Amino acid sequence: MKVKENALIFDIQKYSIHDGPGIRTLVFFKGCPLDCQWCCNPESQNTCEEILFKENLCVQCGRCADVCPYDAVDLTSYMNRIDRKRCKSCGLCADVCNMKALSKVGRWMSTEQVMEEILKDKKYYMKSGGGVTLSGGEPLIWGSFCVSLLKKCYDMNIHTAVETTGYVAENTLEKVSEYVDLFLYDIKSMDEKRHKEFTGVSNKKIIANIKKLRNWDKKVIMRIPLIPGKNFCGKELERMLELASDIGINEINLMPYHDLGSVKYKGLGRKYGMEGTIPLKFAKDSVKQIQAYSSLFKKYKEIDIRIGG
Repeated sequence: MKVKENALIFDIQKYSIHDGPGIRTLVFFKGCPLDCQWCCNPESQNTCEEILFKENLCVQCGRCADVCPYDAVDLTSYMNRIDRKRCKSCGLCADVCNMKALSKVGRWMSTEQVMEEILKDKKYYMKSGGGVTLSGGEPLIWGSFCVSLLKKCYDMNIHTAVETTGYVAENTLEKVSEYVDLFLYDIKSMDEKRHKEFTGVSNKKIIANIKKLRNWDKKVIMRIPLIPGKNFCGKELERMLELASDIGINEINLMPYHDLGSVKYKGLGRKYGMEGTIPLKFAKDSVKQIQAYSSLFKKYKEIDIRIGG
């Protein structure tokens, strides 16, 4: 299958032991149809190249301002170092920044280029039962690219997984599903109004698509981000567990809220929507708060409910 267009990749992470079994390579695609207030990868949200500024690395040398052809660098401002309206994300500022305070986020790559990176570690996949996981953002907005890439992996007996919001067209999901061994599927809320409130989109397509995957007998692990003040409550959890039980999902990963990505919002000139929310980032705190719902979890004993994934 030939794919004319490239996809915008913002990271390829090697030797991961998360997001699927064994040792894995994670391919992060740029662009997402959701706008989750707690997103820990804000650099993944837009389908365009961007410049990220890391204030703590800047030594105020001024080289970035000297080379910028669009007069988009303001050395007097830390929060708004880059004028986003002027900036064309050409990357010249990042090229001359010896301290790496400025970096270009996003690289247009072909399936062949991505596959070249994946194959470098094939021996680790084979020995560990690992493979490749497509993540983001939402990888499946790059539908034909993902189909082509996953088929290449599938044909070479490399285990494939996709992390998805589920907010994709059914025909894209169906084509991709032929070459996916495991779906890591986010369910953020069963209440449509609340889902729109904190993600910007309806949950109807998301819920319909996870049901379709199970109807197609695909392996799905449901992932539930636990967000204080949003969906971390008994009523929401019970409805999500009911869905999992009804469609035959046997594993759920609970993902406690953390604010580790909040500094990146500042570096992209954006406001963090969860400012002031106390993280659940310490394991003992997460376990303690989650155990408050132990009786609910016991009700669904056929489901393996884990913290993290």
